[in-house]
Amino acid sequence: MTESSAYLAIDLGAESGRAILGRLRGGILTVEEVHRFPNEPLQQDGSLRWNVRGLWTEIQVALKRVSEIKLDGIGVDAWGVDYALLDATGELVENPYHYRDPRSNGAMEEVFRVVPRKEIYLATGIQFMPINTLFQLHAHRRDDRAALARARTLLTIPDLFHYWLTRRKACEYTNATTTQLVNARTRAWDTDLMNRLGLPAALPAPLVDPGTNLGDYKGIPVIAPASHDTASAVAAVSARGDTAFLSSGTWSLVGIELDAPVINAVTLASNFTNEGGANRATMLLKNVMGLWMLQGCRRAWSAQGRDYTYAELMEAAAQAPRFASVVNPDDARFLNPPDMPEAIVSFCCETSQPAPSGTGAVTRCILESLALKYALVIRDLELVTQRSITRIRVIGGGSKNRLLNQLTADATGKQVLAGPAEATALGNIAVQMVARGGASSLQDARAIIEKSFPAEAFEPRDTAAWQPYFTVMMTEPIWRSHSS
Repeated sequence: MTESSAYLAIDLGAESGRAILGRLRGGILTVEEVHRFPNEPLQQDGSLRWNVRGLWTEIQVALKRVSEIKLDGIGVDAWGVDYALLDATGELVENPYHYRDPRSNGAMEEVFRVVPRKEIYLATGIQFMPINTLFQLHAHRRDDRAALARARTLLTIPDLFHYWLTRRKACEYTNATTTQLVNARTRAWDTDLMNRLGLPAALPAPLVDPGTNLGDYKGIPVIAPASHDTASAVAAVSARGDTAFLSSGTWSLVGIELDAPVINAVTLASNFTNEGGANRATMLLKNVMGLWMLQGCRRAWSAQGRDYTYAELMEAAAQAPRFASVVNPDDARFLNPPDMPEAIVSFCCETSQPAPSGTGAVTRCILESLALKYALVIRDLELVTQRSITRIRVIGGGSKNRLLNQLTADATGKQVLAGPAEATALGNIAVQMVARGGASSLQDARAIIEKSFPAEAFEPRDTAAWQPYFTVMMTEPIWRSHSS
């Protein structure tokens, strides 16, 4: 093991980006945030877009701040499903679309009329969400064929920044799987699916595995981590056997790490997804709306001149009555409403529940609803894997929410191990460490992280009290479709 080494993880989230410096000394890993910056979408020609050039400028700022440090590697991770198109000269055709842009509304049904839902799932193993690249790309072809015709290369978001660092065009496997354009069994682009849908099958860049050295940036190796932020987060911890993971942030990803995909009638009916993980693993998981709902409420309250910190909201929620009202976080109205608190009130009224009044009641409604949803996903996970789950490893920024951690333990009846909060950056660094010889294997890197960042345990309490409230979760989620 290298006695002392340093790695830079560029972690891009839906609301902000961070540059995290990881230093490995004597078997202990420490991290330092060297730069944080907002990630604010653009309204452009009536569409919601990502300001990728602005993000690139911020990445350059981060690189300057560590220019005096001898780095052993740089890696970028980001969210999934969105993509950038390059023209024949390697320049951007346009700013990438944001997955919350409404252009893909209805695209799933249009695609299913050409290739049945079941066939797509059996090939890709990916759950159906209207934001998936498959449906976004179909909408792109439908609405703006001229822009698509100018494109010669498709890269996912982290791939774009790796390209700007190294000039190498490649799609890292874990993020590529979120496109629903990769065949889960062959681990290659599903050109047959793309051809059947009239999509340019030669457009996606070649696939590479996590840990691939993509080239140098000013003499520093650029390593493709598990560049999907969920895959990076899971790379930081062990979530196998009787342990599930819950990557908690804007979205919540609940699942387990396996050696091979599980693609059958049960996982199709349950809408589980098989996404690529580090070390050629499969992450069998479900997406849940996550803390996006609370973020939406904070924005709405701020627009009314009431700015609340998360600490203030958690304190108010802790004092609010239990089970006053619950909602299904995956209901379509919560995807991108103009007023999140009003959307919550609307759901409660339609389900004959009292509308939550006050910030504490609304916050508690969101947290209890998330915990209930997590419990249902864990039940489904036990069913499809035929194994008993005894603990849940909560990772990511949401792991710092001690109230939600306790509610999750209570609702699921499972022990919750919370942390590390910086799992995504740590998993990014872990893959770099293995690629550069700082750790002998991913298992070794995970052991270093476990030693360096101990988890906090939450034990379940009064689980039976949650049982009457699960029926609210049975309403139709945004990404399930019964189209054939």
